[in-house]
Amino acid sequence: MHSTLTRRVLLFCAALGAALLAACAIRSPAVSDRPPVVFVHGNGDTAGLWITTMWRFESNGWPRDRLHAIDVPYPLARDDDSKAQPGRTSSAEHMAWLSAEVDKVLAATGAKQVVLIGNSRGGIAIRNYIAGGGAARVSHVVLGGVPNHGVWNDPAVLPGNEFNGAGPVLTRLNTLQGAEGLEVAPGIRWLTIRSDTNDKFAQPDAVWVGRRGQATNVTYDGPALKGAENIVIPGIDHRETSFSVPAFEQTWRFLTGSAPATTAITPESPIVLDGKVSGLGLNNRDGAFATNLPLVGATLEVYATDPSSGERRGAAVHRKTIGADGLWGPFTAASNTPYEVVIAAPGYATTHIYRSPFPRSSRIVNLRAERLLDADREATAVVVLTRPRGYFGLQRDRIALDGKAPPGVPPGTAGISSSRLKVAEPGRSVVGEFNGERIAGRAWPVASNELTLLELHY
Repeated sequence: MHSTLTRRVLLFCAALGAALLAACAIRSPAVSDRPPVVFVHGNGDTAGLWITTMWRFESNGWPRDRLHAIDVPYPLARDDDSKAQPGRTSSAEHMAWLSAEVDKVLAATGAKQVVLIGNSRGGIAIRNYIAGGGAARVSHVVLGGVPNHGVWNDPAVLPGNEFNGAGPVLTRLNTLQGAEGLEVAPGIRWLTIRSDTNDKFAQPDAVWVGRRGQATNVTYDGPALKGAENIVIPGIDHRETSFSVPAFEQTWRFLTGSAPATTAITPESPIVLDGKVSGLGLNNRDGAFATNLPLVGATLEVYATDPSSGERRGAAVHRKTIGADGLWGPFTAASNTPYEVVIAAPGYATTHIYRSPFPRSSRIVNLRAERLLDADREATAVVVLTRPRGYFGLQRDRIALDGKAPPGVPPGTAGISSSRLKVAEPGRSVVGEFNGERIAGRAWPVASNELTLLELHY
């Protein structure tokens, strides 16, 4: 009798377990209440500029698989939007690339609409996409530092240029709509973020477009749009309109209706990194120009480094030859460990990139091989301090390269994002510092065609 009872209990439990499994199989996974976000980078830039912004979204609970950043193969605008130019994209081509990405994101997530967030030229592509029929697929738009009324507004200066407020692209996009005379499409929530006076591309003087002393006919509020919520953040520069902590705070508030729980980047483990290795295109007219095309055949090595000196701690921890997809990972990084990434390819300097420790995973750690300039050849070693997500402001920032003010950074408006230092003694440690972020690297010799890059995260 005991055996029979035991057998019945086991059969009941098995049946109950099967029923519960079946119920779980029928019940669909909960769909995130966070819409997918597509980030669009600016002129000459890469998807990798959005790393810290995406980390902050993730640290506040936005699902990683709902954060997407596009990487335009030829990210530079044409001189004349209507005329083909090697290695550059028209506004229509840029829009088509964005449109294809939105289609992929919607298909992958099952969502009906996306949030579009763009910096600088990326915002023009967003506006083009919406004006060209994409409005129904977009719920929110955030435009950081977008030259919505031009970097200059003059029909006599590069009249067909995408950044000319008097040119055909921006004239069409700024045509007033409806009885209220709005510059934004209805049915979508719009936010613009701009600086007060510190955006190099929203200036009354044309110094940053090579015409010092001439009027741009553009004001500091050029990025604002009638019908949008227009936010001014004092002191920020052109790139910080998208990539800074204050810009993130405003973006999060706009999308969710509340302040973010944190603006810090929450560490995670394990940390898995990947991204694309690209290089520079060449043509007779422009010389070298930025691309986001895979640098096929390049070799890459990763070394852990000493945080105080930048010297290597042992042998390479990762090696890869770059294939057709351009990807250099996946690489599992150790927390609190800075790294040196070395890229070697024919026609390029062997580029030694030093980075701060990575607190979180990212699939858009994009890297670009560099070339030595003609002016570098006379140097023993060259160290470049670069800030991809912002510019250097001598009056605003705490910044030093090798213990001194960085060369080549002028006072006034923050408009330079890199500083090049010639070092007399190759092999020694050089430190770059910016507002609390410190990166140490080794000065590699120019004689063997090597270049040192200290690349800031923040």
